[in-house]
Amino acid sequence: MSDVARHAGVSRTTVSFVLNDKPGAAIPEETRRRIVEAIDELGYRPNAGARALAANRSGWFGLITEIVTGPFAGEVITGAQSRAWGDRRFLLIAASEGDPAQEAAALDQMLEHRVEGLLYATTWHRAVTLPKAAREVPTVLVNCYDAEDELPCILPDEVSGGYKATRRLLDAGHTRIGFINLDPAIPAAIGRREGYERALREAGITPDPSLVVPGWATADSAYTAACDLLDRPAGDRPTALFCGNDRMAMGAYDAIKERGLRIPHDVAVVGFDNQELIAAYLRPKLTTLALPFEAMGTKGIDMLAALAAGQPLDTHRVTIDCPLLERSSV
Repeated sequence: MSDVARHAGVSRTTVSFVLNDKPGAAIPEETRRRIVEAIDELGYRPNAGARALAANRSGWFGLITEIVTGPFAGEVITGAQSRAWGDRRFLLIAASEGDPAQEAAALDQMLEHRVEGLLYATTWHRAVTLPKAAREVPTVLVNCYDAEDELPCILPDEVSGGYKATRRLLDAGHTRIGFINLDPAIPAAIGRREGYERALREAGITPDPSLVVPGWATADSAYTAACDLLDRPAGDRPTALFCGNDRMAMGAYDAIKERGLRIPHDVAVVGFDNQELIAAYLRPKLTTLALPFEAMGTKGIDMLAALAAGQPLDTHRVTIDCPLLERSSV
């Protein structure tokens, strides 16, 4: 800064006022121009750490996530980064790969860099426990929730997603709808089954527990589950399958085609997640529900910005709609 001041023929204080755009500083335009030219000529860059200490704000939010190693890599980052940039903020991103020690180290580094808030995002919907240090700054969870129910969170609307998937099949005329679910104990499976059963009841259909089978989130397990459902006697066999994720829909496709059945003419299929490399390239293309990672990342930054500004949140838990993407399997 001293070099800039000498080059422009002004004091360090004047340079500081221009760099920090200090309100009320009556700096003549000619003086401001000389300072800006000196900065450009000398290639000067302010010390971000010093500025953060002086202003008590860094302009950075932190994002710790395992999603960069999963099939939805980039979506939550895209949403968060775009929203942060709109407020002239930046993201400091750390890939955790679900390793608690790595997450703790990343959190310490982010706090040392004086981030103003933290997003913590997971690949699949579940309860998490963060180190106590996460409470030192505003923290918002994405696609997960705090096991101690202290931190605000943003979650996909699993119930609405299960309802919309089932409603789409009902609207297509199906009344025997099989559900190949995820691990029955996880929040996504519980919510999606609730939505599935609600849609059936609204249509005047009593849910049949025998039509709900676990597919354990894999194509192989879903293939086995679909075989069991499709090998029932004709009157008992489902004419449509709702699969808890797109990988399981891929396994169901194999079981359907092996039996000489056509999609969607004989058996309609709806998936969940919108895993692009599967849903858009199956034949026929898969109608599915999208997990709203980009929207959750955007909302996370909105919530962090409010908390960092000392504003209360309207609600501690936000749910984001999972949109239905029509393709050709219904």
